[in-house]
Amino acid sequence: MARSSMSMLQNLAKFSDLYVVLAVVLIIVMMVLPLPTFLLDIFLATNISLSLLILLITMNIYEPLEISVFPSLLLITTLFRLSLNVSSTRLILLTGDPGKIIKAFGSFVVGGNYVVGFVIFLILVVVQFMVITKGSERVAEVAARFTLDALPGKQMSIDADLNSGLITESEARNRRIQIAREADFYGAMDGASKFVKGDAIAGIIITIINLLGGFAIGMGQKGMAFSDAINRYTLLSVGDGLVSQIPALLISTATGIIITRAASENNLGTDLTTQLFSHYRVLATASAVIALFGMVPGLPTIPFFVLALFTGSLAFGIWRSKKNAEVQDSEVYEQQQLEEARKPESLISLLQVDQIELEIGYSLIPLVDEGQGGDMLDRISMIRRQCAIELGLLVPVIRIRDNLQLNPDEYVVKIKGIQVGSGELMINHYLAMDAGGVTETVAGIPTIEPAFGLSALWVDEQTREKAEFAGYTVVDAPAILATHLTEIIRGHSHELLGRQEVQTLLDGAREDYSAVVEELVPDLLTVGEVQKVLQNLLREGVPIRNMVTILETLADTAPLTRDPDYLTEYVREALSRQISQMHLDKDVLTVITLSAEWEEAINEGIEHTERGISVALDPRLLQSLYGELGRALEENLLPYPVVLVSPQIRMALKRLTERAIPRLIVLSYNEISPDIQVKAVGTVSWNHAG
Repeated sequence: MARSSMSMLQNLAKFSDLYVVLAVVLIIVMMVLPLPTFLLDIFLATNISLSLLILLITMNIYEPLEISVFPSLLLITTLFRLSLNVSSTRLILLTGDPGKIIKAFGSFVVGGNYVVGFVIFLILVVVQFMVITKGSERVAEVAARFTLDALPGKQMSIDADLNSGLITESEARNRRIQIAREADFYGAMDGASKFVKGDAIAGIIITIINLLGGFAIGMGQKGMAFSDAINRYTLLSVGDGLVSQIPALLISTATGIIITRAASENNLGTDLTTQLFSHYRVLATASAVIALFGMVPGLPTIPFFVLALFTGSLAFGIWRSKKNAEVQDSEVYEQQQLEEARKPESLISLLQVDQIELEIGYSLIPLVDEGQGGDMLDRISMIRRQCAIELGLLVPVIRIRDNLQLNPDEYVVKIKGIQVGSGELMINHYLAMDAGGVTETVAGIPTIEPAFGLSALWVDEQTREKAEFAGYTVVDAPAILATHLTEIIRGHSHELLGRQEVQTLLDGAREDYSAVVEELVPDLLTVGEVQKVLQNLLREGVPIRNMVTILETLADTAPLTRDPDYLTEYVREALSRQISQMHLDKDVLTVITLSAEWEEAINEGIEHTERGISVALDPRLLQSLYGELGRALEENLLPYPVVLVSPQIRMALKRLTERAIPRLIVLSYNEISPDIQVKAVGTVSWNHAG
């Protein structure tokens, strides 16, 4: 039985669009062609049932978008109801027999008294038009306005969550679609609520037309007496009005419910019972007040006492159930504690190490506490976004913890649990740095700028403006911390790029460039080998954002070698334009070069091992190299400390100098784009005896 019902629903769903078109066409035809009384009875019963069904659906949804078709449904039901009014009016005026349902409402429902029926009809119209419809129209208008006004803020919130890594791109896309649907829905409901208002007005006009037309036809054409005509046509007109207004009242009530319904985890009935009857103290107070009403002379005692007893019993029942729930929760908690105590201790959580974390002293808490005006969380989101744009690196979520073991003004940055940077900040002070244009010294507390190790001064608010006029570069404490954190991330970016992050980058590239990713991984290289190449690039400050070029170069060269060092050199050559542009000053690449003797000595010392390229140089020769490099850099002021060498020794020279001269940039001739102007201002001389 269930299987056959499901099959029938599936068959109906296949042609649902055709059924809706046919239904709308039939509604329009009903306004023109006369209907037999039995068919009108069927349609009137359908109208009442459909209105009741819509009301029940709106009471059992959790959020309005579950019935996003409601504005269109409101138009169709209004049109259907008006077509029934036209058909019933035609039968009332032509034959005086509009069917059993209208007669039943005109005689049985109002007791055959047309005055009572007309009064009830007017009351229903007033309730619908003045109360429900007017309120629903206003709520729909306000909801549409507020929803549209809040749209930019919601979109910015989604972008902020996406940039901070709290949600994925897919979740952000779904949330944008959701808020767009909400705006469209409330905008449509603002207009659709006018249908209900117009329907109420049309109901009054149609009823008056039925009355006047019935009197004219009954007395003028059928020769009926005035009393007979007014009795017959008034009952039929009132019955027709009640048959149409009761479904209209149900639909307008459903409209009011759906536009006043906020998003909830339960339906309307559950929310009403849990929210109205969850405070036993309020119910007990209400019970006492109702009982006092029953004691007032002149008021009926029994009804008030019955209500007071019912309310008091309800309050007592809720109180007892809450107490029982508290006892059960306490027992369950104690049982869980006993079970946890019996279990072997789990140490897995203690082994977890955050990729990057920021520990702060208690005096620096206002920098990260939004309640105290701190904006450090927003700055960190911008740092992660900036690293993604500049380096192509997905920086993990940065954990922020307060550490009472630190000095109050101290902070520490750790990567994988190991400290890589620290500094001290003075809240409500500013750091004044001499960038070379200071005309007057100012008083302050001497310190060292943590990111670049520059001499600086801490100045207070009163001295800040004076320091700026004197030529100092003045920054606040959050900017200092953000700058230091950014430099640490840049300097240790290769440590933050794990296999999981590489897999995420590959998955992102696969969406648009699936061919190169599927060719490369895993047939030619593993994820780990791709990771080593990307880490080599990041270690020397080369962005990996151009993943397509990197992956295509690896796919071309992986059949020749799988050595990460050689693969890195091939990729660097493919990124020559990007690398050259990074070190230009006024469209010129200013460099120093190595003498032929140094290049030959380094080339002879290169050894290829299982762990990659290594260089074996005599310690005295190595010290001489460091000295000559330092002297050349001091004698030739370069915009960037760039050394230009042959491709064979580029990697070797970088390995030799990365500890002694970490900021030295080593480029090969193959990494210079042909359209770049190169200016060599000096040479590292060969000065080694023996």
